[in-house]
Amino acid sequence: MDCDVKDLGLAEAGRTRIEWADQEMRVLALIRERFEKERPLDGIRIAACLHVTTETANLIRTLVAGGADVALCASNPLSTQDDTAAALCEDLDGVDVYAIKGEDNETYYRHINQVLDHHPHLTMDDGCDLVTLLHRERKAQLAELLGGTEETTTGVIRLRAMAEQGILAYPVVAINDANTKHLFDNRFGTGQSTVDGVIRATNLLLAGRTVVIGGYGMCGRGVASRARGMGARVIVTEVDPLPALEAAMEGYEVMPMREAARVGEVFVTVTGDTGVLRREHFEAMRDGAVMANSGHFDVEIDKLGLAELATSVRRVREFVEEYTLPDGRRLNLLGEGRLINLAAAEGHPAAVMDMSFANQALSVEWVVQNHEELEARVYGVPDEIDRDVARLKLAAMGLAIDSLSAEQTAYLNSWEQGT
Repeated sequence: MDCDVKDLGLAEAGRTRIEWADQEMRVLALIRERFEKERPLDGIRIAACLHVTTETANLIRTLVAGGADVALCASNPLSTQDDTAAALCEDLDGVDVYAIKGEDNETYYRHINQVLDHHPHLTMDDGCDLVTLLHRERKAQLAELLGGTEETTTGVIRLRAMAEQGILAYPVVAINDANTKHLFDNRFGTGQSTVDGVIRATNLLLAGRTVVIGGYGMCGRGVASRARGMGARVIVTEVDPLPALEAAMEGYEVMPMREAARVGEVFVTVTGDTGVLRREHFEAMRDGAVMANSGHFDVEIDKLGLAELATSVRRVREFVEEYTLPDGRRLNLLGEGRLINLAAAEGHPAAVMDMSFANQALSVEWVVQNHEELEARVYGVPDEIDRDVARLKLAAMGLAIDSLSAEQTAYLNSWEQGT
């Protein structure tokens, strides 16, 4: 065991929380049972850069059951659950963990390098930091890799940019693109956990407040619907006319951020881009405005610009920093501008991560089985895996659906019949 965690004495608390999450991850449990029998990952070393949470712990348990040797580090300095990291170190042979909540930037990248020191055959990334470091600083290891997976929207964007520029050196499966990932994890998981993080950090009442959502992708849809469900007046800002139109027809107010900045009370960015909230917006915001980010990186809110505007900064709650401007207005930044759902809360509920991590486990198996035929590009999750995860989830929920009759199947495959 080679670990760098906060305190191994936290393992018992982490163990019970991992068990609690496992009760909600029935699809992953079914995959783990099969992996234990078939051992499809025997001899495979995996470098994983993921949020170190109870749900991730159950994914790691599944990979180990399949025979994998796993080294795990955090994909965000504030997303680690220290008791979970300790439990993984204590309980699982063949797993090394390098993750401490609140680790500084130097430690964060040292941990990624320690994971890569294990000379993996496969990478599992969440945000593409591990893959980027490999391509920049450890190119000699690229030849050892069979493939990899990427969990989130931001990471897939980076990977596609690498592939288009001819830089990506091995095949990577975009887990985020699976329907059983982005339609559920991004929308329902991000929606609930982001609102949870904002409330835990601030204890604010959302009912009657004006909440501004920057971005109306699947994550933005989820946050907007949950904020409205709690009684908030919701405004959406967008740069793409199609989701903007959809938001308007779903009953949300749509306007540019420069207008929303004047009236918003709580701001949440979920775009995957940089500078969504910046100096011009800070200058227009009302006293007491709260800003949070649920995009992967801490670039959506211009923290440097905010600091330059402020005359003083103080921490008023554990995850709230108050920036006082020259005119006395106070703007509150949550969770250092990092993922608020993991910085101040526990991330997505286990029941939705069940599907995302089922896609991860099955895609890792698929890469191992098919790596000789794969090219150095970004692949979608195979449709048969996506549908299998959906079927397993329905079964786990005790739900049944209809099937097509022979007549219906023939009709859908014909062209002769008309009016």
